[in-house]
Amino acid sequence: MTGILDSVNQRTQLVGQNRLELLTFRLNRRQRYGINVFKVKEVLQCPQLTSMPNLHPLIKGVAHIRGQTISVIDMSLATGGRPITDLTNCFIIISEFNRSIQGFLVSSVERIINMNWESILPPPQGAGRSNYLTAVTEIDGELVEILDVEKILDEISPVNTNITGTVLEELVESGPAVRRVLVADDSTVARKQVQRAIESIGCECVLVKDGKEAIIKLREMAAQGSIYDQLSLIISDIEMPEMDGYTLTAEIRNDPKLKDLHVILHTSLSGVFNQAMVERVGANAFIPKFNPDELGRAVKGAMPNSSIGSA
Repeated sequence: MTGILDSVNQRTQLVGQNRLELLTFRLNRRQRYGINVFKVKEVLQCPQLTSMPNLHPLIKGVAHIRGQTISVIDMSLATGGRPITDLTNCFIIISEFNRSIQGFLVSSVERIINMNWESILPPPQGAGRSNYLTAVTEIDGELVEILDVEKILDEISPVNTNITGTVLEELVESGPAVRRVLVADDSTVARKQVQRAIESIGCECVLVKDGKEAIIKLREMAAQGSIYDQLSLIISDIEMPEMDGYTLTAEIRNDPKLKDLHVILHTSLSGVFNQAMVERVGANAFIPKFNPDELGRAVKGAMPNSSIGSA
């Protein structure tokens, strides 16, 4: 699997072009899946796994890789399929989500495909196991499913969405409540996490599932009057079907009626190159998921006359 990942510099050129590179893989079944290459640190032949007491049932074991102990999740079992039993020819996709590193056990890894986010579509209503999907696409005439990894991780280790008591008190007392916040995220779990956290500091949330739905909603609102009288800021994921968060930000900056909106990119993506990406498209801030205190401070700090400070 050496060389399957391109250089960081090449991949960052996709930013603002509404494009991504998708690493495709398979589980026990014939179904094909995809994961954004930006979230992949390494792909390895499955090493020896160590079983430990009290592991979550979805965790196959732990692997010791480059000085780190990494939990390895059986992705077939996690998505409702049969557990992967024969590890001889399997692979581990080492990924970074939500500030943590984990391994995904998969049956086989195929190739990287350069795609346009417009070709990545929301899952059809009523689709089998759609509760584990954030998107679908078609490659070589075959359906490829993009999994809601945040939902899987939340089932293994639930995220605390409560803002710390002392921080909450500070935020609530620091100034006027935010009027309204638009939250764009393709993960149902992530949308609810953000909603619970920021409603606790006085926010009213408008929830949308992707960048395309967000820009349509924003332009509808702007047609009714000044957007700044209706909306205080936007919290957007980056990876979303049809239009990603970078392209959404660029669209906002290029629209005279929207261009001064405060945009916070809030995403499970991480890495040293993210700040350069944020600056390239004109977002105001980048916050890795998910720390409710950081998010709350960023939201309050974005407000005029806030004593918390700038996000």
